[in-house]
Amino acid sequence: MTTSGLIVVDKPAGWTSHDVVARLRRLAHTRRVGHAGTLDPMATGVLVVGVEKATRLLRYLALADKGYTATIRLGQATTTDDAEGELIASAPASAVTTERLTAATEALIGELEQVPSAVSAIKIMGKRSYARVRAGEDVVLAPWPVQVSRLEPTAIRWVTGDLLDIDVIVECSSGTYVRALARDLGARLGVGGHLTVLRRTRVGPFRIEQAATLDELARRADPVTLSLRDAVRATMPVRSVSTGEARELAFGRSIPPIGQSGTYAACAIPDGSVIALLEETADKARPVLVFASAG
Repeated sequence: MTTSGLIVVDKPAGWTSHDVVARLRRLAHTRRVGHAGTLDPMATGVLVVGVEKATRLLRYLALADKGYTATIRLGQATTTDDAEGELIASAPASAVTTERLTAATEALIGELEQVPSAVSAIKIMGKRSYARVRAGEDVVLAPWPVQVSRLEPTAIRWVTGDLLDIDVIVECSSGTYVRALARDLGARLGVGGHLTVLRRTRVGPFRIEQAATLDELARRADPVTLSLRDAVRATMPVRSVSTGEARELAFGRSIPPIGQSGTYAACAIPDGSVIALLEETADKARPVLVFASAG
């Protein structure tokens, strides 16, 4: 029987998130596999995947903040804002000083209105933006609010006399395009910029240190790395419920509130099995997702 839970994958370069899901369906011997937080093919690092019942859990997980390490090349702009696009502009980066770089990165920290990369999966009138770009359309997406809490250069190296590579650590909200940060950093410095390396080191509480490669997962009898119980305990508050309360929730009925805000998990006494996810109003705790259905 396939375990319900999460797999924290270290996605390899060149694989789409869909490719990873397809591989894990074969390893887990089930079609019920889905992912949270898509990664571009060129990117590596943390991809959170749900298996069986945990696929329904993904939309409720607290995965809003993410961490990355990246390399930004200054002196060239591309059509995709990363190394996979075509070169569209270049300017010598030789005039970029440490002081100018510090000022430009600091200007990209905080609450921003970011214009997403045109070659992205955002839909415009039902069609993906990248598909419109590849069809020859001139696409300019509307800006949306993002939060960048950290954009810290950690190393600077000259590639040539005109190209400068900057290694950075990024901490940001969901919906932030790191390649758009590379583009905007280059624009602020007047030399153009694009992303050459991107590695996601954290999604919510899940860190790269606990991620497994696809080869490592293939050697395991069960690829699930976090049970459903451990997954909810890692990502949200947990409430222990009695046998009677668990029965009510299994039927989709509400139980008395405890004053907890946001979505939280109800786990049965004494085994800790996950019964449901709850959200409260003033007079009741209502199940929004039931795992242990009655019957």
